Amino acid sequence: MFGQLVSNSLSCYRFCTLGSVGAAAPQPQIGFFLSLFIISHNIPSLSAPRSFSVDYQNDCFRKDGEKFRYISGSIHYSRIPRIYWKDRLLKMYMAGLNAIQTYIPWNYHEESPDLYSFSGDKDVEYFLQLAQDIGLLVILRPGPYICAEWDMGGLPAWLLKKHSIVLRSADPDYIAAVDKWMGKLLPMIKPYLYQNGGPVISVQVENEYGSYFACDYNYLRHLTKLFRSHLGQEVVLFTTDGAGLNYLRCGSIQDLYATVDFGPSANVTAAFEAQRHTEPHGPLVNSEYYTGWLDHWGTPHSVVSSAAVVKSLSKMLAMGANVNLYMFIGGTNFGYWNGANEPYGSQPTSYDYDAPLTEAGDLTEKYFAIREVIKMYHKIPEGPIPPTTPKYAYGPVGMKKLQTISDALEKLSITGPVKSIYPQTFIELNQAFGYVLYRTTLPVNCSTPTLLSSPLNGVHDRAYVSVDGVHVGILERNKVITLNVTGKAGSQVDILVENMGRINYGKGINDFKGLVSNLTLGKDTLTGWTMYSLSTDEAVSQGLLGEEESTTTGPPQPTALALPAFYGGSFIIPDGIPDLPQDTYIKLPKWRKGQVWINGFNLGRYWPARGPQMTLFVPANILSTAAPNNVTVLELEQAPCSSGPCTVEFTDTPILNATVTSPHKHSPCFAASPFCPLTVL
Repeated sequence: MFGQLVSNSLSCYRFCTLGSVGAAAPQPQIGFFLSLFIISHNIPSLSAPRSFSVDYQNDCFRKDGEKFRYISGSIHYSRIPRIYWKDRLLKMYMAGLNAIQTYIPWNYHEESPDLYSFSGDKDVEYFLQLAQDIGLLVILRPGPYICAEWDMGGLPAWLLKKHSIVLRSADPDYIAAVDKWMGKLLPMIKPYLYQNGGPVISVQVENEYGSYFACDYNYLRHLTKLFRSHLGQEVVLFTTDGAGLNYLRCGSIQDLYATVDFGPSANVTAAFEAQRHTEPHGPLVNSEYYTGWLDHWGTPHSVVSSAAVVKSLSKMLAMGANVNLYMFIGGTNFGYWNGANEPYGSQPTSYDYDAPLTEAGDLTEKYFAIREVIKMYHKIPEGPIPPTTPKYAYGPVGMKKLQTISDALEKLSITGPVKSIYPQTFIELNQAFGYVLYRTTLPVNCSTPTLLSSPLNGVHDRAYVSVDGVHVGILERNKVITLNVTGKAGSQVDILVENMGRINYGKGINDFKGLVSNLTLGKDTLTGWTMYSLSTDEAVSQGLLGEEESTTTGPPQPTALALPAFYGGSFIIPDGIPDLPQDTYIKLPKWRKGQVWINGFNLGRYWPARGPQMTLFVPANILSTAAPNNVTVLELEQAPCSSGPCTVEFTDTPILNATVTSPHKHSPCFAASPFCPLTVL
């Protein structure tokens, strides 16, 4: 028996240190640290069965019969490349954490109905096993709704194919989809429950449901029964809500242990009194203690001082409370995964969160301040902390114009055009993310400026308008709903609509994208639309956007705006230099707004014209020393290439807090949120 356990441990060591197939070799120090942990963490006890439970008599958790308190940190595997999971988890372990907390975004794993993905960066089972191998317990939050500043709060956009669906309720169509998804996911999770030998000590049901308008207890009862049917009766199921009775009223229900969340500015005693009102006995739990806060385009970067964070943390730990630090590392909203809040404001690509570990996993002063506090209440592991990963400034890369969206339309629109009297939404066009081109013609002569309008604020979210190949303006949700156009009857009107991220919090999560209502020209409704769903990621990754002569005719472009267009460049990383490639950041000086791909990987959105984020994190695993690294940029407004050579720049320093240039002012904490952590500096 013991020989088999040792054999299993050695197999697990190989599993943990090899990483993903085809990935760059793991850093030597990571394998060294893991080898130290494997012996102590991978050989299970041969005595009593494992157990984890709520002790209501002694107001605590019990782990294997012993009183237990967790000090946890949030990490989202969906925001960190798989090759860096080990590094981030080890840094969390060495900070003194004994647990981690993570969400499972439904839409990340089932982008289209019945098409599931759990491999590569989406291999949640590997992530759970890795956490256990390092010595961390797991608090799992599988939703189905997660918020998380993630597109549509983790719910898949295809749910909106039923236009009237009531999300997060007992709506039969929603419940049917949830049951099917959980029927796929939860059986995968069950072997990783603590009592089954895994790291998962508790599972959250839904998320902050008390902040949602529906207040549907039948929905929560159904989820409770559903989770129990798949995970069994022993697992601790819990809820999380704002630390106020008005949130706990609709967010908590019998048989789910109620916890609260609050930040450094909250009154700790009052917050836990709210939990005690719902749970008179049992452990005190802050499931989201905010170490920082989220950003929005056009608002200052959120910063919460280390002093404020550690002051309330120490107070909670002195009370014997269980605490999860949200976030311990934020990571990156690669691709199109960022969410948005109401009134509509989308979140940037960086999810740095001013967390103890930066977006790139770098150690910070806040990390060490938190570690010192934890050391007062909990033994800290001995040994060195994995260092900050090195960054490299590869310098400027020259860019050349490839094609405009219009010129590349046949390559971009794989499914071809769809014709309709009135515009259709993204979902009606079977397009979840990215861009759709809407095309019609001017029905009358507009020899003098005529108002093109979205009277019902139906541009979701940003529209780049051109007439006969000339860019005439931008419509933007909630901000700009009219602009003047001129042209002859029959002139071609192109409107490229960008989905900037679905609302992830509140009653607006039914967030349809595209032209969701009619446009008018003067007093007339525009009709006769041809729509092109654009497969930009496929076109970029397949190298379809070659440098070609433009077929667009018309007068010279105005200097303020140009047609949305692709630009390309490449750079070589020498293979003779040790330790390359390394992480880097891409900066786009004088570019305005768009999307960036490197070697076909969608890094995310850039918007230096609005800020505060100016650089995008580029993880080393997407770079190559064996071939040129291809950079593709879709600039939506105006590239700095019309007046001469233009470049993008790779730097070793992130810029997330540049001066915000937007004239639109927003509160740094979104409307109606009870969770704002502190005054933003």
